[in-house]
Amino acid sequence: MVSAVMGGGEAVDSPQKTSTSTSIDTLLGLLRIRVKRGINLAVRDVRSSDPYVVVRMGKQKLKTRVINKTINPEWNEDLTLSVSDPNHPVSLTVFDHDTFSPDDPMGDAEFHITQFMEAVHMQFEDVPDGTIITKVQPCRANCLAEESSIVWTDGQVLQDMCLRLKNVECGELEIQLQWVQLPGSKSG
Repeated sequence: MVSAVMGGGEAVDSPQKTSTSTSIDTLLGLLRIRVKRGINLAVRDVRSSDPYVVVRMGKQKLKTRVINKTINPEWNEDLTLSVSDPNHPVSLTVFDHDTFSPDDPMGDAEFHITQFMEAVHMQFEDVPDGTIITKVQPCRANCLAEESSIVWTDGQVLQDMCLRLKNVECGELEIQLQWVQLPGSKSG
């Protein structure tokens, strides 16, 4: 097994690539997803939940740690995915950890990184810190709860997102996207 984790988090079922040179040749870079917090998540135990988040992109699957007895968890945890195809959506699923039974789903969200990747590939010379590159509007396809800005901050492109969870009665996730450029990668 090869761990897909570089910035924290727990790798889950990441099968080893058969051709290392092929995956390196097509690697664009790394997408660091900071899972900040959950807001008003669904109750799945008696009065609370023990939530954790599973992040998937393509065949990669990572998860945060479990935060016990809360519907407003604060993870502030970085999960890092390798990106070879920016057209793959990123999906996040929240679960309630249970000791003696299968974990209960607490909602999910999905988004695409195409607009974020377009911003990453722009040239930013003499751009002031905090400049908004573009804004992404909420729609059915992206699960955004509110408008999300892609911003140039401290020499890097960042995007803060508040995602409304689907397939559940309530709940939102706050995350931040950050691109990690690798020396010699395809997008360099």
